[in-house]
Amino acid sequence: MRLSQPRITPTANEEWTPEQAALMAPLVEHGSAFNIFRTMVRHPEAFRAFLTWGNYVLSQKNALPAREREIAILRIGWLCRAGYEWGQHVVIGKRSGLTDAEVEAIKVGEGTPDWSAADAAILAACDELHADQFISDATWARLAAHFDEKQRVDLVYTVGQYTQVSMLLNSFGVQPDVGLAIDPAIDGR
Repeated sequence: MRLSQPRITPTANEEWTPEQAALMAPLVEHGSAFNIFRTMVRHPEAFRAFLTWGNYVLSQKNALPAREREIAILRIGWLCRAGYEWGQHVVIGKRSGLTDAEVEAIKVGEGTPDWSAADAAILAACDELHADQFISDATWARLAAHFDEKQRVDLVYTVGQYTQVSMLLNSFGVQPDVGLAIDPAIDGR
């Protein structure tokens, strides 16, 4: 975690305006009123728009399969040193089919020999997008060998979305929810 205290304090249920309560109601109902959302709801207009896009990226409408999407999200979370993001998506990634060994290998990137060619191409694309905001022709060709055009588009959308999420988590100082494990190796300080 980059900050040991929040810069923007998460809201408590009793603080919510009617607009905030309406935005948070589905999250409370599903048991996912996490600190990220309790923080972001302080700006209801932006939060509403964020939820629309974020829900697309995490939905089955995203053409990238869930496991591959989680590889990309975890790699970007690791590269951005976003401890909260990493912790949340380790859980989601495992539910999406990633093994403990794969989660650990995501920290290393494509250099781990056990990755399939498709997984290695995703990791390479994430590294390039993070470093240069561009996927090289060679990596694009590697992706095209395994993923159709919509999947490649959604890979870039996913990486962009979770780069933004990592930036806001780090900058706002969103602290872990109760029970969320933060990898001590991701400490960005």
